[in-house]
Amino acid sequence: MELTADLKTYANELAQNAQVAARTLRMSSNATRNKALNNLAREILKAAPVILGANARDVKEAKANGLSSAMIDRLTLNPKRLKAVADSVKEIAELPDPVGRILEKRRRKDGLKITRVSVPIGVVLFIYESRPNVTIDGAALCLKSGNTVILRGGKESVRSNTAFAACIRAALKAAKLPADCAQVVETPDRALLDLLLKDDARLSLVIPRGGEGLIRAVVEKSRIPVIKHFEGVCHVYVDKSADAKKALQIVVNAKVQRPGTCNAMETLLLDKSLSKETGFSLLAGLAAQGVELFGDAASHKLFPAVKPAGPDAYDTEYLELKANVKVVNGVRGALDHIAQHATGHTEAVLAKSPAVQKAFLAGVDSASVMVNASTRLADGGEYGLGAEVGISTDRIHARGPMGVESLTTYKWIVEGTGHVRK
Repeated sequence: MELTADLKTYANELAQNAQVAARTLRMSSNATRNKALNNLAREILKAAPVILGANARDVKEAKANGLSSAMIDRLTLNPKRLKAVADSVKEIAELPDPVGRILEKRRRKDGLKITRVSVPIGVVLFIYESRPNVTIDGAALCLKSGNTVILRGGKESVRSNTAFAACIRAALKAAKLPADCAQVVETPDRALLDLLLKDDARLSLVIPRGGEGLIRAVVEKSRIPVIKHFEGVCHVYVDKSADAKKALQIVVNAKVQRPGTCNAMETLLLDKSLSKETGFSLLAGLAAQGVELFGDAASHKLFPAVKPAGPDAYDTEYLELKANVKVVNGVRGALDHIAQHATGHTEAVLAKSPAVQKAFLAGVDSASVMVNASTRLADGGEYGLGAEVGISTDRIHARGPMGVESLTTYKWIVEGTGHVRK
């Protein structure tokens, strides 16, 4: 549609269209929704030259505007990443139907049948920055779970999102589903977003993906329930019992493989009883990959290139080739540090000792806890959820990587034969 100056009208249209389409989508079959998803995967690959061209213009403008390296990385699409986006849509289509699952069933002595069944949440408002792939992830996961979605991306990815929106509309049309099942907002005007966040009568859930500033602003303004995670200050603790060779591989992967993501390691904790050779090897391995290290006096003594950590260092999500280091007194020291500085996202322990593993698993209260594995594995795709809606550090409804099941709620179905309450 062509934007009018009246944002209230546009906000009302988005919400009303989504609510109407939700009734149709809620009653659609899994086969129909899967058809739309497979159509979408094909449309993405067919439109690859258009999408990549639009994305190249977004990236060029973002660089000219001084966007951070982490944001540029999240914004950038290439043929490999685009194929991965299409593949994730096909994977979502192959997942079991999350709607209509029998969660609980019982029959009373008087014959009354009570069943709890999974159903779509309703209308989801997806708000995100930089990552244009979220346009597809959000649309696909919501379609699979029977939810309509309003997708509001950042201004830095508007061309990419517009190209993806055309693919979504074509896929829905071919599956004979309403185009309003997935609407991409056509303006980055924040005043429109403020209006949508107040519409708790028609919108059911808000999922913001982006920086802490965006998420806090959404939480403060929204009248609608919000699923969120503010930061991913992720820790890796290397115990004295760790396999040195595997620890080096995991630590480097956790920080370097893609540093601009929320599941990248930000702080490395080293057991004070760890051999000096292993500690030096870990820090040298990070430095060799261009990682700038900040730490305490003990870590500097171990590896002189470690710079003094500032007062807020251990609470910082760098999202770039920077990391903190601290020498701690065994697993208990690691747990104390994590309790003080973790954001509830992902923490990892590298240890052969079953006792250390058990203590770490019991003591860490984060959404994902890894044993001898990289924090970078904390991801919906890696967990077999297909693409992910996001990673929630909340405790109610959804926690950790969110897949299609996290986008359902439930209803009670009560079947009687003339039953009345006595």
